[in-house]
Amino acid sequence: MALTPSTMLALGTPLPIFDLPLVTGSRLDNSSLDQRPLLLMVLCAHCPFVKHVEPELTRLDRDFGDRVQLIGVSSNSLVTHPQDGPEQLAEQARRHGWGFPYLLDEQQTLAMALKAACTPEFYLFSPDSDCVQTLRYRGQLDGSRPGNEQPLDGRDLRAALDAVLTGSPVNEKQNASVGCNVKWNPGHEPEWFG
Repeated sequence: MALTPSTMLALGTPLPIFDLPLVTGSRLDNSSLDQRPLLLMVLCAHCPFVKHVEPELTRLDRDFGDRVQLIGVSSNSLVTHPQDGPEQLAEQARRHGWGFPYLLDEQQTLAMALKAACTPEFYLFSPDSDCVQTLRYRGQLDGSRPGNEQPLDGRDLRAALDAVLTGSPVNEKQNASVGCNVKWNPGHEPEWFG
């Protein structure tokens, strides 16, 4: 596995336009969203870093799912990593009781727009004064990594979620997420990759 940090997309970036299939078969696009804050989580089924944070994702869904739109998205290449296919992602969500939508970004358009680099990676958007969902937080869930003995408590992301929900400014000192690199479709790696 290649240890990769997130690219840290610029704060204030508007939510990219997307129209993607859910792992369960229907589709989700921007017009399906409401004005609640939106947490996009770049995930997959096989990455040990994602597996490590799965329990906290379940807790986030439970603690914030009624006030924040949580959406998982898997952008890994199914050519090189068929183990991240829709059946495996749906099983992952079922196993952990996730109630949030889980998107399959097979053409990697959303990952490219987010400049996603690793799994897991987190992007928190909330409406600005013009009701445009803009990026308030990007980076790590917390300092926990497989084997480093730090608590898996979501403290960095939870602080950002709490700030957005109370109308407070989000701390701009944000730490990059670290995990396995996004598995790009062969021959379509973005310029920032590698």
